[in-house]
Amino acid sequence: MADIGIVARNFGLVAGLALAGPVLAQSADETTAQGDLSITIYNNNQALVQDIRQLDITAGRSRIEFPDVSAQIRPETLSFAADGAAIIEQNFDFDLLTPSKMMEKAIGQTVTLIRTNPATGVETRERAKVLSTAGGVVIQIGDRIEVLRDDGLPVRVVFDRVPPNLRARPTLSVNVESSRSGTRPAAIRYLTPGLRWNADYVALYDEASSTVDMQGWVTLTNNTGTTFHNADTLLVAGSPGQGRQSGPRNNRNLVRPGTETADREQLGDYYLYPIEGRTTIANAQTKQVSFLDVQGVKAERVYSRTVNWMTNDNSPQNAVSSIEFSSSRAAGLGDALPAGNVRFYQRDRKGSPQFIGENGIGHTPMGSTLNLATGDAFDVFVQAEVEERSRITEDEWESTVRYRVIEDDGRTRTYTREEKPTYYRTTMRYTFTNAKPAPVDVELVQAGLNPYWWARDFRIESEDVPGEQINVDRRKYVVTVPANSERVVRVTYATRY
Repeated sequence: MADIGIVARNFGLVAGLALAGPVLAQSADETTAQGDLSITIYNNNQALVQDIRQLDITAGRSRIEFPDVSAQIRPETLSFAADGAAIIEQNFDFDLLTPSKMMEKAIGQTVTLIRTNPATGVETRERAKVLSTAGGVVIQIGDRIEVLRDDGLPVRVVFDRVPPNLRARPTLSVNVESSRSGTRPAAIRYLTPGLRWNADYVALYDEASSTVDMQGWVTLTNNTGTTFHNADTLLVAGSPGQGRQSGPRNNRNLVRPGTETADREQLGDYYLYPIEGRTTIANAQTKQVSFLDVQGVKAERVYSRTVNWMTNDNSPQNAVSSIEFSSSRAAGLGDALPAGNVRFYQRDRKGSPQFIGENGIGHTPMGSTLNLATGDAFDVFVQAEVEERSRITEDEWESTVRYRVIEDDGRTRTYTREEKPTYYRTTMRYTFTNAKPAPVDVELVQAGLNPYWWARDFRIESEDVPGEQINVDRRKYVVTVPANSERVVRVTYATRY
């Protein structure tokens, strides 16, 4: 009888395996048992697989097997549908046929060892009983006990049969009760982890025209343990809940959310991104498919820095260099953007695109304004310093404060007390330097103006550049710094802190 070798090495676990019978492993070009596949993939490592197969179902009770399902199938999510048939019981066999599993299942059984003399090429055969596979393979040959070692000598193990509970492929089996016999479509639908996708964007920034050319790619990864052949694939931008309450998502680079509806199909609160044509999603594979390709989107470079209250820099700090653009139709992009990474490039003098930085975005509706930091500016610096700080008299502020006290009896009483709060006048000096041959605008945000609930009454006594109050805690200044120059801006605040 010919031996069919399945080579493996694992420090004495198995030097070589063979079956004394037909091969059960699926070859790379073997046709799949899958039928008409439709796969919906979400961003949260979750996918919905719908598989319709033509099956000959007998009347009465019978067992139907569905090989080539996901090795990570969530069996509790399975649904089965076939005309005139009802499911009674389901089983998922995920113990796959591997050399190590073969040895584990052979414990207590007898196998054949084939050793080859490396000098003469002569083969010798011995019958051996497998005693253990914990930390290595322990066998008994006659009256002696041996440990299979991975010492480079050619050794194969021949099994008499394949254990009945090992599968060459992940297999789902269902017991059904059918009112009639005959071939008909049988559909299974289930959820599985192991399939996920995210968006990747390549953006070519043109500083002269203040535009960006952007291409969006879907990066699709399959770690389910199964290849899905010729599947109709649909991507959903969103993460449906799985029994857990969804918390707020961080989209820190979103300056202003959009209010435009994209020209895409929506499913509830999610946008759908179908992959054109059918595609095979191979196991342990990452593939990319283009879904966005636009040119001439309006964009601009922005220099900025945010400083906390009473920041006193010992030295100048690099401004942050960012690319700001809109996903609106008017700006030239006109689409909702799934979460992913945006990688920016810019052409050098020779016209070759060079990488200048990357940043991530969350799910972004159409019409949004995005500001994506690409790195620190080489030529633009900002230094924030406390130039002067002094006390303010009580006459400039109200001298009373009201507060509530809840008594032990549950009644609420309001008291008024006299106190002597402390007030301050603080002058901040911001020094901007620009080594570029052209003027730049730097957005400076003074944060920390609302440290406590009782301190919200701050005042701006004077400012060299008109500021914009973003919210109760932040005020923004846009400062134009001339080419190859330095500029100093002062702001005086009156505060209770």
